[in-house]
Amino acid sequence: MAVPRAVLVLSGKRKSGKDFVAEELTEPEHGLDFQRLLDASDYKEMFRQDMIRWGEEKRNTDPGFFCRAAVEGALQPVWVVSDARRLSDVEWFRDVYGDVVQTVRVVATEETRKRRNWVFVTGVDDAESECGLDQGVAFDWVITNDGDEVALGEQLEVLLQSLHRSL
Repeated sequence: MAVPRAVLVLSGKRKSGKDFVAEELTEPEHGLDFQRLLDASDYKEMFRQDMIRWGEEKRNTDPGFFCRAAVEGALQPVWVVSDARRLSDVEWFRDVYGDVVQTVRVVATEETRKRRNWVFVTGVDDAESECGLDQGVAFDWVITNDGDEVALGEQLEVLLQSLHRSL
């Protein structure tokens, strides 16, 4: 595993567009090369509560389990982690990679999320896996992703320019 020159740790609620933002950040025209870990799908939604339970068991045993898995084998100088869920995720990246870590919160209104087929599910949307970063993190960047491609592009361009200056 290479030592990264920058790590962007993205978080956000279900259907906020984290994967889309990660994909936009890593498009070839932005000079980054990153493979998405997982995308949103109806199939995944069927098993989300089981995945949450299993994930909680793993994190209780080893808080860095998923963080290490996310970067295992990464060779690029810039990493985009598309789905941090808990304060322990952010803390792990900051503890291991220090000042090269930048946190990015992707936000979308409930109305926008509903247009993306989000429906509140008890036990999912009120679980730590969805709410763990609602407090306790001063995000370096907050990206609004409400479907306005121009506004999103402008926000990402500012982030990318800052990132390129820091490399």
